[in-house]
Amino acid sequence: MFNRRTLIGAAFASLALAGAAHAEDWKAQYPELTLAVIPAENASTTTDRYQPLADYLGKQLGVPVKLAVATDYAAVIEAQRAGNAQIAFYGPASYARAVLTGVATEPVAVSRHSNGLTGYYSVIYTLANSPYKSIDDLKGKKLALVDPNSTSGNNAPRFFLHRDGKDVDTFFSQAIFAGSHDNAVLALAQGTVDAAANSWNSEDDSNLTRMITKGVLKDADGKPMTKDDFRIVFKSDFLPEGPYSVLASLPADLKKQITEAFLTMPKNDPKAFAGLSDGKDIEFAPISAKDYQPVVDMVKFNDAQRKKSS
Repeated sequence: MFNRRTLIGAAFASLALAGAAHAEDWKAQYPELTLAVIPAENASTTTDRYQPLADYLGKQLGVPVKLAVATDYAAVIEAQRAGNAQIAFYGPASYARAVLTGVATEPVAVSRHSNGLTGYYSVIYTLANSPYKSIDDLKGKKLALVDPNSTSGNNAPRFFLHRDGKDVDTFFSQAIFAGSHDNAVLALAQGTVDAAANSWNSEDDSNLTRMITKGVLKDADGKPMTKDDFRIVFKSDFLPEGPYSVLASLPADLKKQITEAFLTMPKNDPKAFAGLSDGKDIEFAPISAKDYQPVVDMVKFNDAQRKKSS
């Protein structure tokens, strides 16, 4: 394999041993790895959800894996650009932004939900007791987005509403960035905004339902809320799920081991895997850069529209 000649007997055994030693050479270069994740939820919830994944990866790879919960989506991009995060969990649009700005990162795994899909939707919620029953009712009202690099919380609403003749920055009286999916829903629940953009997998699997399960969602009077307290007035086309991605510059064997660790996690550590989705996902599936080309195109379109209006 190394000198491209056919080896037999003792020579083959010697080469196999050399290959095994070579396979671990990356540990000298990377005695510790970092997993950076986007702040889709609040910081403590994100840590609780992803620390078991970091611990699992460390056990599988044989080196410590440190969890880094980013302050915003751009921080994950910059951590990989600087080489400080060898592994990252992106949203689709933040992955696209990383690629478009020259970060050499390779998607390796994506979660598959209980409905069999490796993707989700962007939705806009209003309160069920509000007068806003359609997206048209929200003209001139206040919208909570998530983060400039969020897919469901910014890029998808902008793209698909523009397709329907509605410019987010002029259709709504104000579009604010809440900083996380949780914060956007909380702003709506407490009456700070009239609507909120968020992610949605199915009726019983969304960021909203996870907040309800954890008991962190209350209205302005402090009363616990259910999903019946919310109404969906906008739903995007289907979007690919956010990828786990590795730096392209990592040694090939390390990238292979990371990929295998993700794909075998449901079997090797079912508890930690279930914790990533509150038991809603069924496996990790392999993914490649070409699967995100539609999202790259969406982000490029939004960038062009922003330049036109500036």
